[in-house]
Amino acid sequence: MSMNNLRRHVAWRVAAIAVLLGFVAFPAAAAVQEITAVFRPDPSNPLVNKFENTTPESGYCAYHIPERCKALGIFSIRTNDINFRSNGPMTLNNTPPGPIDSRRGVMFKVPSEWRSFVVVSDRGERETVEMRFAGVGNRMDVQRPANIHSWGPRTWLWAPAPCQSSGSITGTPQYALWFWIVPAGADSCNLQHTVDIPSISYANFEYAYELRTPNPLGMSTGRYTGSITYSIGPHQDIDFGDRMTPNDNTLIFNFNLDVQHTLKVEVPPGGTQVELVPQGGWQAWLQRNRRPERLFRDQTFNISASSRFKMQLDCQYSDGGNQCLLLEPQSGGAVPLDIRVTLPNGLTDAAGQAVNRRPLLRDGSGTELFQPGFYVERKPGQLHFEIAREKVAEMLTGVGKTYAGNVTVIWNSEI
Repeated sequence: MSMNNLRRHVAWRVAAIAVLLGFVAFPAAAAVQEITAVFRPDPSNPLVNKFENTTPESGYCAYHIPERCKALGIFSIRTNDINFRSNGPMTLNNTPPGPIDSRRGVMFKVPSEWRSFVVVSDRGERETVEMRFAGVGNRMDVQRPANIHSWGPRTWLWAPAPCQSSGSITGTPQYALWFWIVPAGADSCNLQHTVDIPSISYANFEYAYELRTPNPLGMSTGRYTGSITYSIGPHQDIDFGDRMTPNDNTLIFNFNLDVQHTLKVEVPPGGTQVELVPQGGWQAWLQRNRRPERLFRDQTFNISASSRFKMQLDCQYSDGGNQCLLLEPQSGGAVPLDIRVTLPNGLTDAAGQAVNRRPLLRDGSGTELFQPGFYVERKPGQLHFEIAREKVAEMLTGVGKTYAGNVTVIWNSEI
């Protein structure tokens, strides 16, 4: 729906709904993981303004340690698209006469440092997302007569530093389904075995990831897409040592962030019919011929907003300037109408200042950007309509007159 069709007389509603983009083709040699997240304002938690990760979860966080992963803010995925097989035995004396060469033993290194990349909306707006790997695991298989429980001094349950144990493992003497937590910036985690390992395979690849997403309140409605690529293999981003050969050398993450903002303005019944009157009504003028200082009306509205927006006017009558006019059809006289807006707490201008009786003009100058500091849910604001004192004197001369005109106040989230 076009924003041009969402203009209403004084009040209108915007329901922002994003549309799906098409698929993007990648080389067949790459494993691809889709990551999706959505922002919808939550009236029950207006101060919580974050993306919700909607990617289907699998693996340890989903099935074994959900509360711990939730506390850490990480998510796990178990994929069969990536697996590893040993290309030679892991022997104790592979670098004689020194100790075990960790690169020719059991080792795991994932890119646990934060990496940033750009997501772009269909309008060309760019935002930065950050990602890191926060856990590693798989199903590890060995051939008989090897026994993974005799590897010592630490089994797969006990993660070697800098990795941290998940506290959970399952399997038999011939396979183990395991998972370790990886802190930010951690180096490789090497399992020091005390027996030779003639052959080993990792039937799948499991990892946890952590995200840093932009503040959705500063983003426009729509869908933002982008990708980040990691290499797999010895001395690559995902590195399981020199003895383990992956079936694929690339893992691509496609990101799709969906921003579904709310911008809704409600005017009470009858609020679109604005009658300008003096302070205290017309009695002082009618009974004592006391001229009013001004004619005005303050009209309350309720606003719900999670997005940036701007405001401006559309006028039935104007002299080509920035103000709307009220016209007296019999005499052809016209007077300028001063219109201002006050917004509720939580909505500020581009400089972070409160919006109190801010002038509304036809070209929108001075009201080019209002932004929420948190989701504002049905809070009251005011439109202030007024005719200045010197113009009131002009209106009250001669015979009775009626000045009228239509004014459209526009809230527009298309910034």
